[in-house]
Amino acid sequence: MATGTSGEIKSDPSPEVVRLKPIEATPDSFREFGQVVEASPDGDEFGPQDAQLDLSGGIPRFYIMHLKDRSLRFKTITHHANVTQCLGSIGGKIWYLGVAKPSIAEPTEVKGTLKANLEQSHCGHFYAPPEVDGVRVFKISGPKFVKLNRGTWHAGPLFVEKEMDFYNLELSNTNVSDLLFSGLLLFFFVSCLLGAVLKFDVVREEK
Repeated sequence: MATGTSGEIKSDPSPEVVRLKPIEATPDSFREFGQVVEASPDGDEFGPQDAQLDLSGGIPRFYIMHLKDRSLRFKTITHHANVTQCLGSIGGKIWYLGVAKPSIAEPTEVKGTLKANLEQSHCGHFYAPPEVDGVRVFKISGPKFVKLNRGTWHAGPLFVEKEMDFYNLELSNTNVSDLLFSGLLLFFFVSCLLGAVLKFDVVREEK
């Protein structure tokens, strides 16, 4: 809600609703955002098909999340600047993830007119807020998980089930909003308001 100059209450305009068609997550379709890792025979050696992780920024944390009532719509999106992240559903149930390509600016890029189009996070890095047109929704099903590249924007997990369990690999402080370290207040994630509600529908047989 917003207040006018005369003190009357004015309703904020309703956000635009954008409908997206889910894309099946495969190693090729998800390449711009990270990796899709599928089951492989026991004994296979490490290779490019395996999750290429960056957990060097802290203590790795591997845990199970129990989530409830995650509807198939979102209006905020988040990125983690210092770590890759792996997500997968326990039991291989169908779930969905909204994503946009990483937009963290390297220090050498933060100058001139480019800097004017960037925002700076509380932990110091610069980034370009994602555009609504650049957001995609992926469908993940079966015995597989996704690895998000460092800085990939994401919203979810989302699902049609009443509740689901997910395994999650990140850092122990990835979802801690602030951390006092050497006198600096650091934020390990950045959230953006997209300015629109992104909604997608699924066919009945996927429930």
